[in-house]
Amino acid sequence: MSDRRSIFQEVSGSAPPRQAPAPRQAAGAAPRRAIRLWLLLLLAMVVAMTALGGWTRLTDSGLSITEWKPISGAIPPLSREAWQAEFDKYRQIPEYQLQNKGMSLDAFKRIFFWEWAHRLLGRAIGLVWAAGFLWFLARRQIPPGWTGRLLLPGILGAGQGALGWWMVSSGLTGRMVDVASYRLALHLGLAFVIMGVILWLILLLSRDAAELLQARRRREGGLARLAGRLLALALFQVLLGALVAGIDAGRGYTDWPLMNGAFLPPESFDYLPLWSNLFENPALVQFNHRIIGYLLFAFAGFTWWRSRRSPLRATRGAFGLLMAMVVLQMLLGIVTVLYAAPAGLAILHQLGAVAVVLLVLRARFLALYPPAQPLGAPR
Repeated sequence: MSDRRSIFQEVSGSAPPRQAPAPRQAAGAAPRRAIRLWLLLLLAMVVAMTALGGWTRLTDSGLSITEWKPISGAIPPLSREAWQAEFDKYRQIPEYQLQNKGMSLDAFKRIFFWEWAHRLLGRAIGLVWAAGFLWFLARRQIPPGWTGRLLLPGILGAGQGALGWWMVSSGLTGRMVDVASYRLALHLGLAFVIMGVILWLILLLSRDAAELLQARRRREGGLARLAGRLLALALFQVLLGALVAGIDAGRGYTDWPLMNGAFLPPESFDYLPLWSNLFENPALVQFNHRIIGYLLFAFAGFTWWRSRRSPLRATRGAFGLLMAMVVLQMLLGIVTVLYAAPAGLAILHQLGAVAVVLLVLRARFLALYPPAQPLGAPR
């Protein structure tokens, strides 16, 4: 006898109803969330590393460790003899002989601590990246096409370590009492690139691939292009800020809006060869940093004004928050100059630059991948 039923026959209550299949993206939601948390931890550590690096520069601690020992260097001196050996190495470099001659061992320990902490945090970042990457790789939880993306921060981080030593080595010979300012600028610039890469990966992981594909079709191309240009200008300003810090140019001209009573100080082109003024003359270096700051402020204002035409509240809010941070950063820069760049204000100003760059990236992401807005939602 056939078990086939009429299409009009009632279904018995004894047969359990079939469950609807779970959404395809749900299976990968937990790993994506875990990878995002790992990347957020890395981002926070790199931001802290940037601030600690700035403090190391401001306290003239960066040349206190004269050797690069990636493994054994993680352990600080543990005996008086070991401390004396490190101090003897420091006393051979120009910074001690020309600037800190007569420094006590206790004073050396203080500057040694900041450089050691900076390098230790760098090692910790490398370990956190490697542990997370290998964990997700071994468990096959990395989304398709993402292995290379998650490998990139580790490669950049390794390059940053090598670049950091190249920077430090510039201050260990000749008559240099600080690291070369252009090497410092490259070191800081790469740190911002690493932070930007990590943030972009976090933003991409905040939505699944299908949602990003749909959002891409709603992109606001003109606004995204403006944000890209603003990002380039902000990064250029970061490099100029590093040049200012590298030669202590922020402490020589402490009036505003003029510089020692002049728009452009007359000594701005005193150095020879002429091009060296761009990197080594405190007057021209600070002048350039101020001028690009004004241009950045103006371009950010124009971009924000254009963003007001966006039909999406999230996009308008992102550019509004960015503009508010640019205003705050400019005020921080002015106050830092007026007070001759004390360490606390200088670090706040540097962290303000981090916030500006990350907010530009977030605003650009929302312009490229606009979130869905319910129909009838108010502007």
